[in-house]
Amino acid sequence: MRWPAVIRISAVIRKRPFFGNWRALPCMAHIMATRMQDQTFLENLSYAAQPAILVSATLPSDVPFGDDPLDELAALADTAGLAVVGRVYQKLQQISPRTYIGSGKVTEIARLVAETGAKVVVFDNELRANQQQAVEEEVKASVVDRTEIILGIFQQHARTRQARVQVELAQLEYQLPRLKNLWSHLERQRGALGKVGGAGERQIETDRRLLRKRIHRMQEELEVIQKRRHIEVSRRSELFQVAIVGYTNAGKSTLMNALTQEGVLAEDKLFATLDTRTCVWKLPDHKVLLSDTVGFIRNLPHRLVASFHATLEEVLQADLLLHVVDSSHSAAAEMIEAVNTVLKELGADDRRVLMVFNKVDLVRDQPTLSHLHNLFPEHVDVSAVTGVGLRQLEQRVQEVVEERETRLDWTFSAGNGRLIAYLKQHGKILSMDFDEADNVHVQALIEPRFFGQALAMRDSG
Repeated sequence: MRWPAVIRISAVIRKRPFFGNWRALPCMAHIMATRMQDQTFLENLSYAAQPAILVSATLPSDVPFGDDPLDELAALADTAGLAVVGRVYQKLQQISPRTYIGSGKVTEIARLVAETGAKVVVFDNELRANQQQAVEEEVKASVVDRTEIILGIFQQHARTRQARVQVELAQLEYQLPRLKNLWSHLERQRGALGKVGGAGERQIETDRRLLRKRIHRMQEELEVIQKRRHIEVSRRSELFQVAIVGYTNAGKSTLMNALTQEGVLAEDKLFATLDTRTCVWKLPDHKVLLSDTVGFIRNLPHRLVASFHATLEEVLQADLLLHVVDSSHSAAAEMIEAVNTVLKELGADDRRVLMVFNKVDLVRDQPTLSHLHNLFPEHVDVSAVTGVGLRQLEQRVQEVVEERETRLDWTFSAGNGRLIAYLKQHGKILSMDFDEADNVHVQALIEPRFFGQALAMRDSG
């Protein structure tokens, strides 16, 4: 028998009431044994229009995020295709080891599930496998956490082989500790001579071994991809490299389209862009490479950050980062902090950064924007939609490019056309005067990376 080419791991590992009877699925070991090829396990999520309840559990140490702590999770749920039918909030003094939230709040959610017909309960927290299972048993609905929703959205939006491998690796690493729940109905079986070690235990070990084998293969493929990406990006070093970074849905792709007219996908959705897109950005006197990267989000799963190193190679190689911020959002400062945390985790926190406060046409809280200006003096206010501030942004980036350049004041033979053409292509000629001795006096700016070749051309005549 040939099983379908695409299997959704989490649907196999844990009970999914709206995915069908999980016990009727073939054993995971057999599925995975037939899937150790070059394909991935990924499949678009079957979340479409499923009614969902959102749950926010906050601790005293948690930093408030926006006006409503569940607004961002609601946007994630909407992107995943869920239909939100209720919200539940709880302020915790400590986390319950069994259900994360208090037993009374679990009962409240169970009642709300019964009233609304919700099929999914989404926590704005990262739950342990046993906590998910315990809440599912109490509320009679599928329970997913913030990490799984984000992984699911990335899965939906993965288009290239690189993106699909990265997402699958993150999913497999997320699911590995959750294998035990699949075979819990067999865990009481005993082996020979009354020893514990029945079918459930044996199946768990088989599945763990196969999952680890698959993870290892994905890691090896991702390492090859990352090396290739590093070489590809390094070969672009002839031009000044600029990477757009920022919180998801801050308007990064819209800004790139406004600057380059490249037609990059730009939607009012979280994580609309997964794969990096690079193109030439023509400034008044320079050409630079501009890259649009995947958006970040607070509490971004570490496994996703690790998996997406290859996609974010442009960030690591960039000469300048444009940190795009939705300045109209009430949690703009917290978004900036979340992005900086991910940049640090990537090892890119030493890059030069120019803050780009986008959506200024939507700002209603001017004191907050003024506070951000004080915190980040090196900034430009823009609206990618209306075009406000784009000229100033171009000028500021050009100034950064020219700050790095070496000023030349050379006199050489006017017959050295190769050098003149090289300076025009790779630098900025400030003045060029010819004298009666058939020499040319040139004042120009050129980046350090091109200075050596220009000097060799001058000295060789």
